[in-house]
Amino acid sequence: MVHAAIQYVALTRYAVAGAALLAVHATAAAQGGVCDRPTVRALGAQATFIGQRLSPFHSPYQGAMSLDAAGDRQLSQSYGAYGGACLGGDVELYVDGEMVRGAGISHASGIAGVTNGDVLRQGSVDLGDAPYVARAFVRWRHGLGGPARDTLARAMDELEGTVPSRRVEVTAGKFALSDFLDVNRYANSTRLQFLDWALFQNTSWDFAADTRGYTYGVAFAWITPAWSLRAASAQMPRFANGNVFDGDLRLARGDNVELSLAVPGDGVVRLMAWRNTARMGRYDAANALATATRPPNIVADDAPGRTKWGLAANAELPLADKGETGAFARAGWSDGANESFAFSEVDEHLSAGLQLAGARWGRTDDRAGIAFVLHGISDAHRRYLALGGNGFLLGDGALRYGPEGIVESYYRVQVGPWLQLSPDVMLIANPGYNRDRGPAFVTTLRLSTHW
Repeated sequence: MVHAAIQYVALTRYAVAGAALLAVHATAAAQGGVCDRPTVRALGAQATFIGQRLSPFHSPYQGAMSLDAAGDRQLSQSYGAYGGACLGGDVELYVDGEMVRGAGISHASGIAGVTNGDVLRQGSVDLGDAPYVARAFVRWRHGLGGPARDTLARAMDELEGTVPSRRVEVTAGKFALSDFLDVNRYANSTRLQFLDWALFQNTSWDFAADTRGYTYGVAFAWITPAWSLRAASAQMPRFANGNVFDGDLRLARGDNVELSLAVPGDGVVRLMAWRNTARMGRYDAANALATATRPPNIVADDAPGRTKWGLAANAELPLADKGETGAFARAGWSDGANESFAFSEVDEHLSAGLQLAGARWGRTDDRAGIAFVLHGISDAHRRYLALGGNGFLLGDGALRYGPEGIVESYYRVQVGPWLQLSPDVMLIANPGYNRDRGPAFVTTLRLSTHW
């Protein structure tokens, strides 16, 4: 009952923020909403099926959280339906329903760059396979003057229409922080582009989220043609990779700020800083308590109010084919002193790649992609794993450290207006940062339909 009351209070704070948006709207003239009268619209639906095969690989030992050296085969299924409503000229409401079934190879553990983003952290907490509400939020937009306007196409969580190019947006409710921050045109969708976690998000950004990747919070954006400033604050889970949120927002939240800059050639550079506060353990403290017969346990050192912070950069550059051929890169760093908590076990991230449009070989709607990733972790995090400690993703029982490297390539065949078929291959060096294990090879076939 006490936990339920705390959770209710936390959610009420965000509900009040949403109500405040409506109050502001009631006293302000409509300046550029995407619809001119109240209405409800279906925005789309999707179904994605991902079959993956992990080939057997060299491994002299493995632990409870290791990538399975004997190999594995898994099939995942995800389904989604997305809707939006106009509540007036400046206020929109969005609700998404999803269902995920199946699992990732090795239960989505044993590697920092998990190979199937559609089963995000499903292996760590048993969530079942029933439908759930993924997002439910309100968004208020307000124009800042000037004649220029942007055209918004209908998409998941986006009503079609035109809006001022200079505007503010405030979003409150349940969403994914990655909906607004660290987005990238060429590496952002595990259902249409790269499959690996490290290629749809910066894995060193330990963004506030539950086991499925969603949270409750408030996000703000100031948007102009030359630059945009975004900030967001959201709830953190009560424990690492947890599906229950901590209701004490003083001691448990994720704060983020990102500056986006337009660069010549229609490119974009994004610079982000973030800071999480949560009930975390300290790697050094856990290591100090380890013995020859008792490996370190970072959960035993958990205490409220501990922090983790980091920096990230993200760039995209169109090259040809009206921007459908382009390059991207991400880099990120986190302090690595306290427990990896919400996304992955990565303290250093570097990735880069290309998307190629099929128009160059007579397949206008096809896409191909190739990219690489390098992952690293802090000295304290390395020692923790070497002493036999387990995180929520990693734990081989021992460690001979080496950076985790991933190369991924896919080809997406457009079959008719709504169906995509994508073969994909990945090569993984030093899975889980362990030079004693691997390399590992993963093959994938993805079938996705979108309306």
